Amino acid sequence: MFDDTPLDGEDVTVIGGGFGGLASAAYLADAGADVTVLEQNERLGGAANLIEEDGFRFDTGPSWYLMPDVFERFFGHFGRSPEAYYDLERLDPHYRVFYADSDPQPEKGSPYSDEIDADCDWVSTTPDLDQCRDIFAAYEDGGGETFEEYLDTAEYSYDVGMEHFVYEDRSRFRDMLDRDVARAGRGLSLLGSMQEHVESYFEEPKLQQLLQYTLVFLGGSPHNTPGLYNLMAHVDYNLGVYYPEGGMYSVVEAMVALGEELGVEYQTGRKVTDIQDTTTGVALQTTAGRHRTDVAVANANPAYVERELLSPAKRDHEPDYWDDKTYAPSAIMYYFGIEGDVGPLAHHSLVFPDDWDPHFESIFEEPAWPEDPAYYLSVPSKTDDTVAPEGHHAVVILVPIAPGLDDDGETRERYREKILGELAENVGVDLRDRIVFERSACVSEYRSQYNYPQGTALGLAHTLRQTGPLRPSHRAANFEDLYYVGSYTNPGIGVPMTLISGQHVAEAVVEDRTRSGMAARLPRVVKGRF
Repeated sequence: MFDDTPLDGEDVTVIGGGFGGLASAAYLADAGADVTVLEQNERLGGAANLIEEDGFRFDTGPSWYLMPDVFERFFGHFGRSPEAYYDLERLDPHYRVFYADSDPQPEKGSPYSDEIDADCDWVSTTPDLDQCRDIFAAYEDGGGETFEEYLDTAEYSYDVGMEHFVYEDRSRFRDMLDRDVARAGRGLSLLGSMQEHVESYFEEPKLQQLLQYTLVFLGGSPHNTPGLYNLMAHVDYNLGVYYPEGGMYSVVEAMVALGEELGVEYQTGRKVTDIQDTTTGVALQTTAGRHRTDVAVANANPAYVERELLSPAKRDHEPDYWDDKTYAPSAIMYYFGIEGDVGPLAHHSLVFPDDWDPHFESIFEEPAWPEDPAYYLSVPSKTDDTVAPEGHHAVVILVPIAPGLDDDGETRERYREKILGELAENVGVDLRDRIVFERSACVSEYRSQYNYPQGTALGLAHTLRQTGPLRPSHRAANFEDLYYVGSYTNPGIGVPMTLISGQHVAEAVVEDRTRSGMAARLPRVVKGRF
């Protein structure tokens, strides 16, 4: 990616050790910079962290390993492979979907009907595309052929989208003024919503849900996410769903190990409290004292950085600018250690109500706790027996909710009983009398521990007005040597996207420092950003 080591002699400090910060640190070190990562918490990973207690191990952040090609590309840049750091297993089934309040129809959905005893209708998607095709054929006349057509379109969107809109940084409007981009964009669903796109293929609501559940990972809804994200069907069905041994935190540990091999220094328990522009570089005030650097890359979100760490003269926006943004959902998370079996639950399971539009409305339109929620369950112990004691399972339940909601203890307990009751009634799995370990997290933790605006769990939603150049830039406009990385910037939400964001910000730093050097040598060239 870089010619030689263009950042030799430069000190770069990354503020925050989440996936974006760890990725940018590796790229910047590879470019020759002396890189230090400052993490406010005692363990690296940001929101992608761990609970380890009583023999249970829970990922507190991302739990889906998708887009394996992006991880291969990331480690491959440094002459490594993911397998050098962690073992991967392709899940079978990829996941199981339970349709709440719908009578069982196992003959429609899965070859595993003899093994599954659920109280509601359900389907299992597997690495076998013929089996997945049969699901769509069973629920809708001609659904099998339409599914193949949909996947062909999704694969095209993925190939074009990744090459021209994801791996290439299009974070400035001028970056879109490219004939190749215009040609590549033909045939992509760039403007319509995902709901409009999916319903042009399928009438059956269950199939529409099956093709759109991944939107929650992007922080959007079927009605506010661009149809371009049909590419997620290619990610889901063609590329597959994997599990890194030990859980997603194994990927964090791998990236830290890679950074150490490249010379990155990590300092935990060191919170940045102020960022100043000085004549000798960037001055960071931290809880451990003053820290000087040539360049600062904030893995902390730009809303927090501008409001809390910068002087008014150095901010790109007024503080209330960030109040009007559309944030991705927050979540109520329950981490349960369960004694005994968990019945039909797979490693990844999803429970959908008959109509999920009211749930999305309660997130994006009229914020409230959803009355009939869709929710997700992760049971990594179905695949990995090291994450729970023998005879037990590690179960995580995630319910997407609107950011900013009141999540006091009484509300959390009421919702806990609601979800556990619905799980028993609809899926036939009653966990209530078998819980031997329990933790929870919600809006309050995302706000206080990670400084996420309104307590969002993911960042800025991928709405039409917050995609591409309309997301925050990697470059701070009013602070020459300050940059941003992570899910608030391009290309967006999700672990693979934040890895690519790390590449983008490193390229921006190299470009700007190289041009600044040229400006110093050639007086007629204007120094600064082009």
